[in-house]
Amino acid sequence: MQKLVIDTNIFFNLEEIKDLGKNTNEVMDNLSKIFSNLAKSGVLEVYIPHSVWEEILSFFDKKTDELKKLATSVHLKTPQREKINIPGSVLHDLLSEFRKRSYRGMKIAEEEIRNACHKLSEKRQDSSSKKDFELALAPFLKNLRERYRNALRTKFIDSTADLDLLLLAKELDATLITTDQGLLIWAKRLGVKTLPAHLLKKKLLSLKSWTPRLV
Repeated sequence: MQKLVIDTNIFFNLEEIKDLGKNTNEVMDNLSKIFSNLAKSGVLEVYIPHSVWEEILSFFDKKTDELKKLATSVHLKTPQREKINIPGSVLHDLLSEFRKRSYRGMKIAEEEIRNACHKLSEKRQDSSSKKDFELALAPFLKNLRERYRNALRTKFIDSTADLDLLLLAKELDATLITTDQGLLIWAKRLGVKTLPAHLLKKKLLSLKSWTPRLV
């Protein structure tokens, strides 16, 4: 029995999983059918942490038919964080706090930039120029956000959902499927099996014990 733990980006990073559908809904529908058929054949179990499921739901205004089908074709499971050698609950709280602090730091940096600029130009400020000021400042703030985000998040696990994916895959001795380079790097450090997302269809084909076409 093969076990997979799948990340949110499997359904949204269409460049990586383009052979499984033309859009998110099509990918979700196709994978739900594949997962269900392979589960009935007793060769595959697919898991999604509850935190990742909530992340997936946040991309939709309401529960679509594709979401309902996906929910019945996978197992929703929170990892047993407290049973990991390094307590998962501690790491979970640590990453949660890190994300809050990094966001707070970015907002403080933005406020300081605004304050500095306002101080330098306060003699010229009036109700009409404030809007122009914000428009002129916007590109600089955008650049700050991108540089700040890259410095803190690139090739790193930066959310409790990321941590849950790693912990669940380790707990189940499952293969983690993701397009996230940070997750792939840290999974290797933790001894978690991984498979790049673009190889998912090939993996599923290798498990198939039924005849209908996958897509």
